[in-house]
Amino acid sequence: MDTRIDRQPEVPPSSSVRQALEEVRLRCVACQALYPVLEPGRPARYRCECGEVLDVEIPLRLPGAPSGRGHGGTSHQTQDEAAAWRQLFEQRARLLPGTPAAPVAQRSGVWRYRELILPLPDEAVVSRAEGNTTLYAVGSDQQQETQASPGLRRIGDYAGLAQLYLKHEGENPTGSFKDRGMVVGVTMARLMGARAVACASTGNTSASLASYAALAGLEALVFLPAGQVAGGKLSQTLAYGARMVQINGDFDAAMRLVEQVCDELGIYLLNSLNPFRVEGQKAIAFELLQQLAWQAPDWLVLPAGNLGNTSALGKAFRQARALGLIERLPRLAAIQAAGANPFYLSYREGFARRHTVQAQTVASAIKIGNPVSYARARLVIEECGGLVEEVSDPEILEAKAVIDRAGIGCEPASAATLAGLRKLVRAGIIKPNERVVAILTGNLLKDHQTGIPRAETVTIDPDLASVRRTLDALGSLTSPSPGRDASASTGAL
Repeated sequence: MDTRIDRQPEVPPSSSVRQALEEVRLRCVACQALYPVLEPGRPARYRCECGEVLDVEIPLRLPGAPSGRGHGGTSHQTQDEAAAWRQLFEQRARLLPGTPAAPVAQRSGVWRYRELILPLPDEAVVSRAEGNTTLYAVGSDQQQETQASPGLRRIGDYAGLAQLYLKHEGENPTGSFKDRGMVVGVTMARLMGARAVACASTGNTSASLASYAALAGLEALVFLPAGQVAGGKLSQTLAYGARMVQINGDFDAAMRLVEQVCDELGIYLLNSLNPFRVEGQKAIAFELLQQLAWQAPDWLVLPAGNLGNTSALGKAFRQARALGLIERLPRLAAIQAAGANPFYLSYREGFARRHTVQAQTVASAIKIGNPVSYARARLVIEECGGLVEEVSDPEILEAKAVIDRAGIGCEPASAATLAGLRKLVRAGIIKPNERVVAILTGNLLKDHQTGIPRAETVTIDPDLASVRRTLDALGSLTSPSPGRDASASTGAL
């Protein structure tokens, strides 16, 4: 397939798209070198000349406001401007996300915040109405703003927190938070004139890339570590039409390979090394802040693998504070699996050196030993006074069972959030009365084997007596309800 990007797309000089892209800059997180996005004669840039990752900078200004604001949201704005930002997002959120005729800014929980992510017109963007995910109140305090249901309160009881919320990113179109970043990445791929996109993946990225590439009419190529990707994620990748290559190695080997392939063939890379992927994931933070009436939580807790989400959410909170949307930064707690804990090891040493490990964990989505966004994430943790913790596989699976039995479910990597949160509460680091938001990154069906109880099926004759005998053996269903005796319970059958 002819995939090389020989030149930039032919966008008319007067185009609003070209004008928007000409204001975007890419800044090195290490040496602070600055690059334009549009560089005629060369393919897309993902790294600085010094080898470090890049960060996107855009002028953060309200629609119709004059140009001149500093890049990256570093200029603090007035209370009137902050109120205007809130009003803009509230107006967009009022329309039903699923209404086909609604503008993209209303339907999408990413493009709703386009002025803070990538200010493009509707006709330039790709979208599947991503985002708009639920913020579940699960705290044990029945006096919190939104009272948790009895099932969900089990999660708050388990964590030991009165005010706990779960932001379930598994409710995105392909079942994970990756859709937030991928919609921006694929939009940029199309604007950059790409014919094909590629990624290395533990499964969620490949499923998201395959879906959005198909939506945009682009070819997709994914590199997966052989035998290390859950079946549900493989099925999605294949169903959406991506070309799949399994390699003899782990995710980190796949990541090294895909970067080389994209550089050599001119394919557009869509791992979180791509700074526009990180920009899209900022929408998680903006959306949860809006759901909390722009009152920042004390803590934001999330699983940590390749560290793109840690980087994105930290940046979003920083920008929200600069715009006056919130008064203070939440503290971030990044939770790693003990068998895939390079960021934790570096944190424990005060980030004196960057660790890598040979990753091993049941939480395949965070089974990464050399995270690409290390430098970005380190800056976030240091800026907000955050921390990094590790949890064992048994702790992850125990927490997953709690989330699953509460009725919302998640894949194993998501449960690292609750496991780490419980550990931090027990250690006295997070206080029981603090307000906490925890991120669930993937849907239960992403991995339908790990941590799922083995079904013990019973075959019975199709008569009521057999049902009664079976339920008596199970016990719980025939236990008398409060205020009823056993005979009344059985007779109801």
